Amino acid sequence: MSKLEGELGILARRRIEAEIIKPIYEILKREQGKDFAAAVIGEAVGNAAIQAGKHFASLEERADLKSFVELQVLWEKDDALKVEIIASDAEHYDYDVKRCRYAEMYTEMGLGEIGHLLSCNRDELFIVGYNPDIELTRTQTIMGGDHRCDFRYRAKPHE
Repeated sequence: MSKLEGELGILARRRIEAEIIKPIYEILKREQGKDFAAAVIGEAVGNAAIQAGKHFASLEERADLKSFVELQVLWEKDDALKVEIIASDAEHYDYDVKRCRYAEMYTEMGLGEIGHLLSCNRDELFIVGYNPDIELTRTQTIMGGDHRCDFRYRAKPHE
């Protein structure tokens, strides 16, 4: 039995979280303004992303780029992403997302303005929690209005 078998896909998790966050965001926005509300949600979700990365790392014998790639099935579950893999080896994991149901879902839920806080901004922070010797570079996101998301993971060289 795979250690990921039975795990809820990330898209389903994000929908549940967004349903809880939406009314909180609306109250914060009404009471303190949009910038304050976004800052609070961004900080809380960012902290949760780091903790999630640490949790998933604790399930691994060795939390490296290879084990991280194996986790991607959770983000892709439920046809959440249409992905084109460009390179995948011990030092690199490069892929483009061509369709993002996360972005579609947040827009449908009326949360498009903070979708980047609920999903995109998590990616870099998750990897910090999972293994700080892996870095993510991304210059485009569908959530931000681009036609693709360009994920470029690199294992930092050991000195």
